[in-house]
Amino acid sequence: MDQKLTIKVVQNAKEFQAFVRFPFDLYEHNSYWVPPLIKEEIETIDPKINPVYQNADARFFLAFRGTKIVGRIGGMINWIEVNKVGKSKVRFGWYDTIDDLEVSKLLLDQVTAFGKEHNLKMIEGPMGFSNLDKAGMLIEGFEERNTMITLYNAPYYQDHLEALGFTINAKWVEYEIKIDDFETSPEKVKRFSKLIMERYQLSLLQFKNKNDIIPYIDQMFELLDETYNKLQTFVPIQDYQIEHYKKRYLKFIHPDFIKCIIDSKGKLIAFSITMPSFTNALKKINGKINLFNFYHLFLALKRNNRASFYLIGVHPDYQNKGITAIIFNEMQKLFNKRNINIVETNPELEENTAIQKLWKNYENRLHKKRATFIKDLK
Repeated sequence: MDQKLTIKVVQNAKEFQAFVRFPFDLYEHNSYWVPPLIKEEIETIDPKINPVYQNADARFFLAFRGTKIVGRIGGMINWIEVNKVGKSKVRFGWYDTIDDLEVSKLLLDQVTAFGKEHNLKMIEGPMGFSNLDKAGMLIEGFEERNTMITLYNAPYYQDHLEALGFTINAKWVEYEIKIDDFETSPEKVKRFSKLIMERYQLSLLQFKNKNDIIPYIDQMFELLDETYNKLQTFVPIQDYQIEHYKKRYLKFIHPDFIKCIIDSKGKLIAFSITMPSFTNALKKINGKINLFNFYHLFLALKRNNRASFYLIGVHPDYQNKGITAIIFNEMQKLFNKRNINIVETNPELEENTAIQKLWKNYENRLHKKRATFIKDLK
């Protein structure tokens, strides 16, 4: 006789721990799933820590078969998105389940009810509270490891959503790019970089330490808003979110991997953030930070043949003017210096063809696709 399927709202510290740890059991024997840091996951969903709750509501659920956890999900309402952007939407995220359609239905029904409580018209996910959180369900590339800022899921997730009436709303693509030595790298990128720098009287900033970067971080976030505000998934970034993400990610950033370009008046007009790949290190430490495990992260920072692009921002006045050639030329030098020969891109909206054109001069592989799924609330 099948054990009864039940649902529970996550309410206390013990339950939040169970919520965060469920995928560790679900994907224990999956060599492609890369675990997040447990502490950071809890801090993201904890209303006492994450300032996003100033403009958001959330509810988190665990599904049980008898006494065993078989699924989890979070429902989030970003009130800036609802009231200022005009999207009457409840988001779902932290969606993980065994391969059982009944479990998925029970989980998604909770988020649907949460959205209806607030008279919202649609449900979309997987995504987090804002654009700066992980988003997009993997729909291709299940035999590729996820990066620090992307999700991994089994192929049956998409089957569950489609069976429950969800359809794809937005698609992202990810590329793996081969980096050759500087001498054999695309000559036109090198020539074009020099030409653009001279034509627009631009300068490249070089950072020696993290403190040198801090004065420019706010400008970087302003550029992010200006770069991506025309895309369908855009939600304005709030000042308190900027402060939160500074604290969260600055510790992983190495000054060599930040490239900033300023105009003749000293104004930031473009930037890029890359990092050595922490994927294999995160797999080894399995969600826990301690003195021994920190060594794996340190080693990934210092000795690594792989890197990840995280963010690129270009002021609208300089878009389509070849600014990215400067960024790529400088990154090429850095990667060669550090013996990095593979770079993985951040997920890019499929419609964002301007960014994807950047990779055409390099040997590349479109190795992952992901999507968010949407459904009307009736």
